[in-house]
Amino acid sequence: MNPRRKSRLSIIILVLAGVVIATTLVLYALRQNIDLFYTPSEVVYGKEDKADLKPEVGQRIRVGGMVVAGTVQRDPKSLKVRFDLNDIGPSISVEYEGILPDLFREGQGIVAQGVLKEPTLLEATEVLAKHDENYVPPDLEKQMQKVHKPMGVSDLKGESERDRQAKGQEGR
Repeated sequence: MNPRRKSRLSIIILVLAGVVIATTLVLYALRQNIDLFYTPSEVVYGKEDKADLKPEVGQRIRVGGMVVAGTVQRDPKSLKVRFDLNDIGPSISVEYEGILPDLFREGQGIVAQGVLKEPTLLEATEVLAKHDENYVPPDLEKQMQKVHKPMGVSDLKGESERDRQAKGQEGR
């Protein structure tokens, strides 16, 4: 190989190595800013019930679920609020300091974004509530349909098979 080709090849190799290193550094820096979506059950048990897919304490995440009735605690001296959030499994606690959306209430579907301070405690920086009272986060809706269809519920917004049968017997 002549010296001219050798120098071109070495320049190309150096440029490619630089691009790979720069891409790796950018992806590493962005990794800390990625907010992954979890349900409360996935926070406790891990995605797909795999413990190695659980969020780590200190990780920024988004958690979607329903506000558990009777768990909203407001600090009378500040804007601090603490409430429990659940889906079909265990609950996690959410602490938030700020003004909650107007549509926030018990039994409402919300998405809380923040940092996981303990395995079941999220310190939220943002709380989002959807205007539709039937709102369920998409991942949560999929999970609930998996669990509830075998129990006889054909649609989350509909009625159970047992309710339909009872209506049919009343009409006789």
